[in-house]
Amino acid sequence: MQTTHTRPILFSFFMFTADLRPDDAGYSDTLIRHMKALVDMGYAGFDLPIAPTALSDPAAEVQSYQRLRERLDKAGLGSIRLTTNVAVTRTFDPSSNFAEQRALGLKYLKSRIDITKALRAEALAGPIILPYGVFPTTDFGQPIWSDALKDYTAPRYANAQAIIQELGEYAAAHDVKIAIEPVDHWETPAPNLVRDVAVFLHKVPSKSVGVCVDSAHVVLGEDGPAVIAAELTALLRAGRLHYVHLSPPDRGALQDSWIPWTQFLAPILPSYTGPYLVEVFNAVPVFLNGLRITRRKFWIPSEDTPNKFQKDAYQVAREAIETVRREFAKFE
Repeated sequence: MQTTHTRPILFSFFMFTADLRPDDAGYSDTLIRHMKALVDMGYAGFDLPIAPTALSDPAAEVQSYQRLRERLDKAGLGSIRLTTNVAVTRTFDPSSNFAEQRALGLKYLKSRIDITKALRAEALAGPIILPYGVFPTTDFGQPIWSDALKDYTAPRYANAQAIIQELGEYAAAHDVKIAIEPVDHWETPAPNLVRDVAVFLHKVPSKSVGVCVDSAHVVLGEDGPAVIAAELTALLRAGRLHYVHLSPPDRGALQDSWIPWTQFLAPILPSYTGPYLVEVFNAVPVFLNGLRITRRKFWIPSEDTPNKFQKDAYQVAREAIETVRREFAKFE
């Protein structure tokens, strides 16, 4: 088993932004400043959000992220581990009932694999089966839930399986893993459960495609510790657990949060060797409505005016890695 200090702990840039603005060299300086501060705390790398675009010029977009990677290298960050965070949208939908739209969704996701490779990142993670945050309705605008939602999603899953298989083959050729994240029903209609993605993968043979499990979604939506332990054990045996996110149910500070550490980590630690991500969604504008954030913002050093009402982002990050290491150590 890995020791506390050999398990790679990454930090999500959702603390700071949902858009890296790769064409903005000045903003890259801000990203680099944050990265260096976090590396000094002990973080091995970062999960970087890839903002959705219109896909008007995929090659140019990939080149912009290649230039960002070059800036990181020149800043002495060449050895950091990176992953990317991606979600599919209403336009780029691999589960669509229309073949043309599924093809567009595949093109979009392949462009995200290209970006991931340009950044020298090891994995792409996120909700990439159905459009994130798009809750279906009937033709008369009535929300679709429960049994009707299951009936709605079943053919959409079937539509997406061939697309994700082709994406997995593409990712394998680029040495990138795909970690599909089930997200709780407060944020998106489906898939919500680890087993939803596990069943989906029965018809996606590419082992480059696996599951990203997030402690926040487990607490908010799974059936209970015995069920999730069995499902995680099965994923590990199948080589399908590709990423682990450590995030509180309120998506805020990790220290003193409602994460059932022992139940969550017990089935994972003995055999999982991939990265662990500390994921905090700060109260930056892009997240306020979607996550219904009511807490104050963790003020960001060098960007915000310090205030007495809330911790700063660096303190939250420092306390988080200390918490994770302390919880890991309990299993040694």
